[in-house]
Amino acid sequence: MTERRTRKRRTMFERDTELTAVDEALDQLTDLGPDAGGALLAFSGPAGLGKTTLLGEVRRRAHTKACTVLAARGGEQEQSQPFHVARQLIQPQLAGTSDAELRGALGSWYSIVGPALGLCAAEQGAPPDPQGLRDGLDWVLTHLVVQRAPVALVLDDAHWADPESLTWLAAFAPRAEHLPLLLVVAYRPDELPAHAEAFRTLPGRAGHRPLSLAPLTAEAVSGLVREAVGEHADEAFCQEAWAVTTGNPFEAVELAAKVRDKGLAPVQASAPLLRDLAAAQRGSGLVARLHSLGPSTVRFAWACAVLGTDIPRDLAARVAGLGTEEAVDATRRLRDARILSAATEEAAPGEEEEAGLEFVHPLIATAIYRAIPDALRVALHGKAAAAVVDAGLGPSAAARHLLETHPENDPWVVRTLREAAGENLRAGAPEAARRQLARALREPPDFDERAAVLYELGCASLLTEPANTVNHLRAALAEPFEDPALRQGIVIRLAQVLSHSDRLAEASECLAREIPYTQDVRGRLRLQSEQFMWDAFNAAETDSPARSRRLAKLADRLSGRDLTERYVIGLRAWDACLRGEPVDVVLHHAGRVLETEFSWAYADRGFEVPVLVAMVQMYADRPERAEELFEAGTAEFERQGWRGAHLSFAYSLRAYICYRRGRLAEAEELARAGLRLAERVGRRTPVHWYAIAILITTLLARGRADEAWELVREHEYGEPFPAAVVFPDSQTVYAELLLARGQAKAAAAELEAVDRRLTPRGIQNPSWCPWRLHLARAVSAEDPARARELAAEAVRRARAFGAASGIGQALRVAAEVASPQDRPALLEEAVEVLSASPAAYELALALAALGEERGDGDILQRAVVAARACGADGLVATAAEALRARGGAQPGEPASATGASPATAR
Repeated sequence: MTERRTRKRRTMFERDTELTAVDEALDQLTDLGPDAGGALLAFSGPAGLGKTTLLGEVRRRAHTKACTVLAARGGEQEQSQPFHVARQLIQPQLAGTSDAELRGALGSWYSIVGPALGLCAAEQGAPPDPQGLRDGLDWVLTHLVVQRAPVALVLDDAHWADPESLTWLAAFAPRAEHLPLLLVVAYRPDELPAHAEAFRTLPGRAGHRPLSLAPLTAEAVSGLVREAVGEHADEAFCQEAWAVTTGNPFEAVELAAKVRDKGLAPVQASAPLLRDLAAAQRGSGLVARLHSLGPSTVRFAWACAVLGTDIPRDLAARVAGLGTEEAVDATRRLRDARILSAATEEAAPGEEEEAGLEFVHPLIATAIYRAIPDALRVALHGKAAAAVVDAGLGPSAAARHLLETHPENDPWVVRTLREAAGENLRAGAPEAARRQLARALREPPDFDERAAVLYELGCASLLTEPANTVNHLRAALAEPFEDPALRQGIVIRLAQVLSHSDRLAEASECLAREIPYTQDVRGRLRLQSEQFMWDAFNAAETDSPARSRRLAKLADRLSGRDLTERYVIGLRAWDACLRGEPVDVVLHHAGRVLETEFSWAYADRGFEVPVLVAMVQMYADRPERAEELFEAGTAEFERQGWRGAHLSFAYSLRAYICYRRGRLAEAEELARAGLRLAERVGRRTPVHWYAIAILITTLLARGRADEAWELVREHEYGEPFPAAVVFPDSQTVYAELLLARGQAKAAAAELEAVDRRLTPRGIQNPSWCPWRLHLARAVSAEDPARARELAAEAVRRARAFGAASGIGQALRVAAEVASPQDRPALLEEAVEVLSASPAAYELALALAALGEERGDGDILQRAVVAARACGADGLVATAAEALRARGGAQPGEPASATGASPATAR
């Protein structure tokens, strides 16, 4: 049994259990019956126990059963090359296709996954986020599997796979059983990274947990030796072979080959010689054997060890400093010594010298690499970096070698690492880009280049290390440099990362310090727009009214001639909405922004202002327009591959729009989708607060307060609430839930805190945050006069804003806390106003309240129909109970005649 790739098949000893599992999985994979399906198989074991040989047999048997085989192998030297394994798996399947065919095959994923897989160059613009890229790889692999089923995907040395590929495959693995896919991995258990734990724990559909390979018994080693040297090998000789190799299949095969090559008689008298022969296969013995082959051969072997796997011979010769004939001779010597072999099994005899090379076993590669003197190893990596660039393999291929070199103040190194980092960042591998830029910084860059490298490093670290990003960007600002565009970019990115880290006051201060020193008028306006935006999101802003006045003064004199001006005007529309200025004013400013195309995915802009402009439409009772904008924005996010925080915000806020329209089942579905994405980003992040608040609000409307409370406990939703402004307001939502649970005093305490937080900022629009209405309900039992005062003020402010949905909600709650004689008129007006609004759920609530107040069965019947159309199950139950109590007919499912929108049911 050997791990060497060769066209001659050897007998596999003592692997019946593993091969039976393989056969069962392949039978299941290729079965045409209802039990057909995929599976995951994992084989683990220390080096040399035959994992590669076993996977070679898996590939052979899969080919025999007419399976498409996707194969890849992790490499110790290639771990820093992002998507190295993913490219091995997928590139060969798409090789030879034209760009047009590739675009057709990948569809909307072309620009997202194409650069990561090396199929096309990355386009300019913001890169996909890592999760979006993994989703794209999922789609590509799933598509390939379906098109070319059945498929066997075989990954050897998974412990050495690059993190980007391994993280993706580990997450994809559970899907194997639902596809015509057999996914087989082999790894060393002590070296498998934490992000690949799925391969240890997933049993797969075939029911097999990872199978640990055991050393061979003495009997198996005896059979292996006799297969190599002849049946006449005596038992004592075979027993000694087993003893000196400890049953390690690789060592046993190599030892048997040495016995055969040296013509050693396999008899008891020769047994003492086996220990020295075995020692020559590992460690210092292997190194000594290599040195016996001559200096040029040693240099060639060292070059191969530095280059890794699938080594082009010409490239290795250049790194070793050898001519063509010397490289051919070195290759022959190393092949004869069983150190190197052809990298492909299929190379024909006449083509072997042209095939790429690889080491017979990773143990040999590791031993030779570690035996290279330190200084020489560093130098060889430097030569390899230059060689791969000259060979046209690009800066990314060179970067992994440059990471192993010592700093030497070389501008070419800095330039190459920056180019590689740019490629990797655009391809969706920010961690790889971060490593490369950090190394470039140590080179170090030239004096006038250092700020740019620090800025790029901050951009690369944004998603993974926000704290370090802040440090890098602040260090960049401290550098003396003259480029005003670079300085502006650094300041804006610093403010962005501070804001996304819930440090909005620091973000505003950072911008405020820079604005007075910015000479360019347009540049200064851009910084002002950023400061206005982050101040608008800062719940602890100290002088919000003054900021609003400055914003209004600035926005009202802008024409909207460029993107920056439109961003300022958009912020003016949002501010007007929060403060409760008339709807006409709010929509006027929003309309100025939307007169021309307003993308949600500008490369150097946040998506916050486009979202705010869309939400203005919702609060102004134009939810159809809000949904149109969100659908377009969501599509842009998906095209960009932004499937993390961006898409979570989009789903959650679309859910909120559906909630406001009374489409509660749809709202819940979208909110849960937003929450799933938010969980990937991290708990207690802004996107997580949005997702939880909107889902709680929706569950309350559906009558599932207990479920909402469990959600609060599961996600630790509560104090401290975020520093960023979230809508719906997190603390107000929490108070509403307390009210639904009958905890009026606790709810009142939370709402008083909301008052202290929002009122000084001038945020007074009850359509945006109905805290007064909830507080009126919370205090109505103990202080009815204050409750009526709070509700009346909310009604006044809702009328001043002018959105029918807000007015109707305020009137309904005002009726709830009003004197008995005042309730009917308030509820009648609420129903009338809401009937002309898109707020179907609010209308159902008002109808139910009016029906109970009047004891009117017809109105209650309408309330049941309206609530059922909304998906408000709790309201359906209470309204139906009220109807039964009054002896009314039981409402059935809404027929076509009563299936109109609740907003028009009167």
